[in-house]
Amino acid sequence: MKKFFRIISISIIVYLTNYSLAISQNKKIKIGLLVPLSGEYKELGQSIIKSTRMALNDIGTDKIEIYPMDTGIDPNQTLQSATQLKNTGIKIFLGPIFYKSLIYLDDIQDVVFLSLTNKTNDLPKNVISSGVNSLSQLNAIKNFLELSEVKKTILLTPNLDYKNEIKKAIKQSKIKISKQYTYDTEPTKLTKQIEKITNYEVRKQNLIDEILRIENSDLVDKEQQIKKLEKKYTIGNVNFDSVIISDFNENLKSVITSLIYSDVSPKNKLFITLNQWFDESLFLEENIQPLYYPSINKKNLEAFNQKFRNKYNSRPNHLSLLSYDLLGLIYYLSLKSDFSDINNIFKKENSFKGKIGIFDVKNNKINHRLNFYKIDGGEIKEIF
Repeated sequence: MKKFFRIISISIIVYLTNYSLAISQNKKIKIGLLVPLSGEYKELGQSIIKSTRMALNDIGTDKIEIYPMDTGIDPNQTLQSATQLKNTGIKIFLGPIFYKSLIYLDDIQDVVFLSLTNKTNDLPKNVISSGVNSLSQLNAIKNFLELSEVKKTILLTPNLDYKNEIKKAIKQSKIKISKQYTYDTEPTKLTKQIEKITNYEVRKQNLIDEILRIENSDLVDKEQQIKKLEKKYTIGNVNFDSVIISDFNENLKSVITSLIYSDVSPKNKLFITLNQWFDESLFLEENIQPLYYPSINKKNLEAFNQKFRNKYNSRPNHLSLLSYDLLGLIYYLSLKSDFSDINNIFKKENSFKGKIGIFDVKNNKINHRLNFYKIDGGEIKEIF
């Protein structure tokens, strides 16, 4: 009889558990969308709203409801909008976009914010950085260096606010860096620093000394040797095989130009940088090529951009693809978990394949498995 009652009790528990899960899975998932709808970044906000609509249409579910609210670029307005949405029962938020908008969000309890920022330092406990962060990029660079069997790599980082993010990611990724340098972005100071890093003055003097030695020698072919030497800028190698330049846009080009001026060429050393989102201006600068960097899947990005243009007759911001994928990630997790326990949804280990690539979710952190690309001869080639 006791065994009979035990079986009944277990059956009731299983039934109630499955019934509860079924009810929770049939509930609407309300997502707050925190984006700038006013001010200088309002077009970015509208682009993200459009991408989430595309995602909802592609997912093909009526289970998800999106509630956009304006954040501007003001952390106080962000807090006010988030609080207002939380009071309607919303527990999960996509956004905000900007790192500085996050500072007051730890005042809101029992909610999760999937921010589009790629910064990971000093985040409120309820904020998950979902951008393409430094660790994701350095993990991909590490794979490339191992594939290329590079022996010595140096790292150049500008003296800007994200340098601490880079330092933290270096430790976490366990990438082998022989030396790390921080440089000034002011052009004159930058050039002098690069000359020092590459030992340029010594190598230049080596050339001068060698020309003088041959001039004073009795070599039969000394005129020919001198002509060959005069075509050089320096003599002597630098103490690295590859250089990682953690910079962007014109600053990146300035660093590479300074390296070339110091007689360190991308033809002889591997020049690697961070995710450039396929900056087309880099394709035109053939003197700084080949140039290597990690990024999201290029084919998927192009397909998304074309679909977005066909639907909305406008070009999306790259964050639009990220927001598109994040909505897919939320839906994917909703099929596997009970969203009533929002604080633990992103703690479990999960992997999700989106348009950007693969998201790895664990312990309230999101990392990306990135592809790797090479720009050479004005063209881009996928390495992996």
